[in-house]
Amino acid sequence: MNKKVVVTGGLGFIGSNLIELLLEKKFKVINIDKATYSANFYNIKEFKKNKNYFFYKVDINNKKRILNILKKHKPDGLFNLAAETHVDRSIDAPDETIKKYKIIKKKFRMVHISTDEVYGDILNPNKRSKENDSYKPSSPYSASKASADHLIMSYVRTFKLPILISNCCNNYGPRQHPEKLIPKVIFNIQNNLNIPVYAKGLNSREWIYVKDHCMALLTIFKKGIIGESYNVGSGKNLKNLEIVKTLLNLFKKENKIIKSKIQFVKDRPGHDFRYALNSTKIRKKLGWKNNISIQKGLSNTINWYLNNKNYYKNNNRENFTKRFGILK
Repeated sequence: MNKKVVVTGGLGFIGSNLIELLLEKKFKVINIDKATYSANFYNIKEFKKNKNYFFYKVDINNKKRILNILKKHKPDGLFNLAAETHVDRSIDAPDETIKKYKIIKKKFRMVHISTDEVYGDILNPNKRSKENDSYKPSSPYSASKASADHLIMSYVRTFKLPILISNCCNNYGPRQHPEKLIPKVIFNIQNNLNIPVYAKGLNSREWIYVKDHCMALLTIFKKGIIGESYNVGSGKNLKNLEIVKTLLNLFKKENKIIKSKIQFVKDRPGHDFRYALNSTKIRKKLGWKNNISIQKGLSNTINWYLNNKNYYKNNNRENFTKRFGILK
């Protein structure tokens, strides 16, 4: 019998890529999303006719409806990606709903997807954050994610809820909202627009291709230990300016005429300089590894956006031509 799982936030970037993987692995997938600004129905157009795919437009704060959906489908697990991507939004952690449903489904497991930003700014170039490091969030976004992580761990300890946490580095790949750096740069190059880069572009991020991340989430769901957290990273850090230059070079290799120029803009408030994860735990304990190099991943990403120009139609043009101070 095929396993059933819920994905909250499945209209978004990581959620839709996770659904694609789960359907490929013959899971039955229940997508719950309240369809806010970062959601895009274009992301799931390929799944709609799949008999193993179900969609509900519901806010995860609607406990009655969520519990009814869980009772109807009786899923074996849940991946919680229902978060706002603005740094000034927050996410609610699960409480009564999961407690009640656990009575119905004894072997239920939930993976909560968090972020590397909870560890804060890692200025030491030789240091990478470990799972047992102190949380030091420095933006409203990372503070809300850290709060959710702490609440979840308290539920695990107090109510014995079957939840695991993943903390991942920056994702990139197909279906990413154009407010983010990489799809924004790709759009601007395609349309001969200048590329806005914060400050001098020296801020460093660890980057992972979204499909590698999704495989990590499935690995955590299958093999992870309840109550544990797992860092998910590639071990590959790049400065923002390096990412932009790599994208420009990839376009040039395809003999594209590049008219776009890098335009340095005022830095955003409280912009952390460096995030970096130590992912030894998931690699050694669960046997996961990332497989897609940054060059291959960026090339795949460019090709997806070039072949899916209709993706941009549901988004405000300002989202992918400018940088905003509150955006990552």
